[in-house]
Amino acid sequence: MDGQTLLVLSDTHGNLPALRTVFKWARSRSIAAAVFLGDGAADLPLAAAETGFNCQWKIVRGNGDPDPAIPETDTLDFGGRRFLLSHGHRYALYNGYHSLIAAARNLGAGTILFGHLHVPVLETEDGIVLINPGSLGRPRSRAGATFALIECPAGRPLEIQFRGIGPDGRIRKIRSPRQGSMD
Repeated sequence: MDGQTLLVLSDTHGNLPALRTVFKWARSRSIAAAVFLGDGAADLPLAAAETGFNCQWKIVRGNGDPDPAIPETDTLDFGGRRFLLSHGHRYALYNGYHSLIAAARNLGAGTILFGHLHVPVLETEDGIVLINPGSLGRPRSRAGATFALIECPAGRPLEIQFRGIGPDGRIRKIRSPRQGSMD
């Protein structure tokens, strides 16, 4: 990965040990910005203070986040691209991504970052890239606790990596989810 790197996290649900592990790992990487896609927003300042991890953040509220000051949907212009950020719970995700894709098109976003499903997702539908980093707090996939890194190289497609916390507590690269897979 050799461009601007975006760290993508979601659904920590109070699992501070997992979040601290990711932040400690990320401290030594060239992370330009990070997004949090809901359900555990209150975890971020605690883990950041404990680990010394600091970068620019964009946060959206999930159905488990009580703070109404955090928006449910937002956009991020990063690396020459526009991303739609949403937890996803308002978009009937279990019936497909149609309403989420329509929202992205309305906002001029070519990539959607969303949470709520607790499984890593990488799909392209109707020309829109959909990325769910999975869950650090309550994973529902065989991959376990996961997150994503997105590299935005100028003039080239996004480079997306999924990472997980292994049984030994170390960060490891995992296979990208199969297209169309909800695992």
